[in-house]
Amino acid sequence: MLRAEKIDDLTKEELFELNKIYAKNWLAHDGLWFQAIENKYGMDMAIDMDREAWRRFTVIEARRLIEFLNLGKNSGIAGLKKALSFRLYSSLNEDEITLEEGNVLVYRVKTCRVQHARKKKGLSYFPCKSVGIVEYSLFAKTIDERFETEVVSCHPDIADTEYNCVWKFILKNK
Repeated sequence: MLRAEKIDDLTKEELFELNKIYAKNWLAHDGLWFQAIENKYGMDMAIDMDREAWRRFTVIEARRLIEFLNLGKNSGIAGLKKALSFRLYSSLNEDEITLEEGNVLVYRVKTCRVQHARKKKGLSYFPCKSVGIVEYSLFAKTIDERFETEVVSCHPDIADTEYNCVWKFILKNK
């Protein structure tokens, strides 16, 4: 049994583990919410509702990370790279971030807890491309308004079978 009586008593390692539990709980809630709508109203309605929820949540998450990480306004490639590494689900998915010439950042998700959970339950893959476009575009634009986002590969249009999704962020000089 854990000796701590409250969160303030936890060690650094225990806090890190609790953070993972919180992230898993949040993602489980998100998935159950989605499946409730999917089961009652169908996949199209669930995706529409999910897209609208992400339209607002991703901006809130990005703004809070800007403040927490002291990124400042329009922090460019370095800011986006750092912010992506601190997202709520960053400890749950295996991902890669690479920088390319021409102010381009590529974000690849190798293991996706959402897709893994659906597969484990015998459900079809979540066609998350339209949701991801909203989520990643608005997240990047909140970090730096000069970003343009391109989907390289994402369910249902997987172009790179080594990854669950691949996103490209181009920093434009406006």
